[in-house]
Amino acid sequence: MEASTGKVLYGKQATERRYPASTTKIMTLITALEYGQLDDVVTASENAASTEGSSLWLTQGEQLTMHDMFYGIMLVSGNDATVAVAEHISGSVEKFAKLMTDKAHVIGAVNSNFTNSSGLPNENHYSTAYDLAKITAYGYKNPLFAQIVATQHKVVPWPGKDHDRDLYNENKMLWLYDGANGVKTGYTDAAGRCLVSAAKRNGIQLVVVVLDSDHMWDDSITLLDYGFTQLKQVPVINQGDILKTVRINEGKTSDVKLLATNDITIPMADNEHDKFSTVIDAPNKLNAPVTSGQKLGTVRVMYNNIEVASSDLVADRSVEKKSFFGLLWSSVWGFLSLVFRNA
Repeated sequence: MEASTGKVLYGKQATERRYPASTTKIMTLITALEYGQLDDVVTASENAASTEGSSLWLTQGEQLTMHDMFYGIMLVSGNDATVAVAEHISGSVEKFAKLMTDKAHVIGAVNSNFTNSSGLPNENHYSTAYDLAKITAYGYKNPLFAQIVATQHKVVPWPGKDHDRDLYNENKMLWLYDGANGVKTGYTDAAGRCLVSAAKRNGIQLVVVVLDSDHMWDDSITLLDYGFTQLKQVPVINQGDILKTVRINEGKTSDVKLLATNDITIPMADNEHDKFSTVIDAPNKLNAPVTSGQKLGTVRVMYNNIEVASSDLVADRSVEKKSFFGLLWSSVWGFLSLVFRNA
């Protein structure tokens, strides 16, 4: 999947319901980023500390910031950390899992259901390759999400110990693949070997999902290589492009031009230029005064009628309001012009 547009470049059984194992934690992180506070101090409960499976080795009563917990979740897949965060935000894992599911459905991952924050097996805990790609693509809109999942190594405090925790990311793609910048491994007997990986090259962000794959590293590399051959960056809007002219009422100048404030380039395949369009949201006329650089509208780039990029539109110059006598003379001149025209 190309992340900015959601375009699927290749899919095989992509909507088949599967156990996601610890790739679940991508949804855990997104939900916690949106509902939690980074500086909150999270206390591990007995329930969190005794959670089975991969671990950050939390002890009951141990405290870490929410931010540090996130690295424990994504780098070493700490099931205990997901429970501590879930309980801190929602009071229980079950309530937090409901938040995860609701948020996934809003994102468009409608064939997913989460019963826990860790990915431990449950027959009602499932997702699809497509949904996990959709969720991950959404995550990359958040700079902190992108930073965390691309981190190779992080030192996190270990209260009560004479040394800190040294966390190394279990996602080998960060070392194996040029441009790799995420995301999460997963394994249970029920799910098999799972990997959501991602890479960015020349401004193109790809997301790859393989579930129950015996060769998840090689499969992911093959898919990423394929994806990058299918797309190229196409300039759609250049900074400073004039996209609209707006009439100015009662101004010393009759109009201003609206300029794009930033470049927009979109990853496209050769055969899909007609799937993109632009929509300009700006008035046709305004009253003076207007200031140079004042935001007067927005241009949105659409892919299959879904917004994928935008730029503010600003005035190219200032326009002062006419003085009282200037307005009076304009009225007189307009009246005289009407009289002579009808004479």
